[in-house]
Amino acid sequence: MSNKEDANTIIVPPIYHPISRWWSKETVAIVTGANKGIGFALVRRLAELGLTVVLTARDGGRGLAAVEALKNEGLDVHFGRLDISNQNSIEKFVTWFQQAFGVVDILINNAAVSFNELYENSVGQAETVVRTNFYGPKMLTEALLPLFRRQSTAAARILNISSRLGLLNKLKNPKLKTMLLDEENLSESQIEAMLNLFLKDVKNGTWKGNGWPQIWTDYAVSKLALNSYSKILARRYKGNRDLISVNCFCPSFTQTSMTGGKGLHTADAAAAIGARLALLPADELPTGKFFVIGSSNPIHSKL
Repeated sequence: MSNKEDANTIIVPPIYHPISRWWSKETVAIVTGANKGIGFALVRRLAELGLTVVLTARDGGRGLAAVEALKNEGLDVHFGRLDISNQNSIEKFVTWFQQAFGVVDILINNAAVSFNELYENSVGQAETVVRTNFYGPKMLTEALLPLFRRQSTAAARILNISSRLGLLNKLKNPKLKTMLLDEENLSESQIEAMLNLFLKDVKNGTWKGNGWPQIWTDYAVSKLALNSYSKILARRYKGNRDLISVNCFCPSFTQTSMTGGKGLHTADAAAAIGARLALLPADELPTGKFFVIGSSNPIHSKL
């Protein structure tokens, strides 16, 4: 990994370190893909802490069942149907959300797909993976940006659930790596051109030899794009009076359906850290960072 990739490494306090409560019941959070797994656990944790939380899911029945389960725990959670891979679904959700809540304080883009078993690496569903894992969060974020609450006491927050599989050190294509490292000039059109190149390589059957990540390749490329877009968005709002903090969080090897139930920790454990990151006080809140659960330290971050 280059020095530039290491330049923004930071250590944050352990999970047991208390944080100052700045939020209230009026603080509104959206968590996508939240009928199960880490998303469900994030909704539960945020609701336990007293926020107003909107749980979204593509399947209405499963989403409503998840909300009902949380309500049975005494939690106040709301459901909004949302398929982030579908532009029409996003537009309907945003219209409903604006009418129901008016403003959003925290967006956690958790919804994602992978069609590989744990030790497989097929790219047969690459278009769907890229559309869901990159274009979905991007479209939803852009649609919600006008609704973020702008206030001086607590910055609005976007936390993109990502993966270390999408870190730059997994990319072996020097031309693309140089482009992505030029953060000051990196553009959304360049990211999309990279994705088009990847999908072209998939179609031509040449993806294995062109320097793309070697583990869960389509998933890794989609997260590489999401990480890069997060940097661009963070740059757009950095130093702005109406600050929106944009960070990524890798929950690492977590026991979810995506990993076949295997992992080093539970979804609840990962969500406890994710919720903490989403709720950092404004004076401790970074932007443009990639957080990952570490082994020697509870959590660290690097771009």
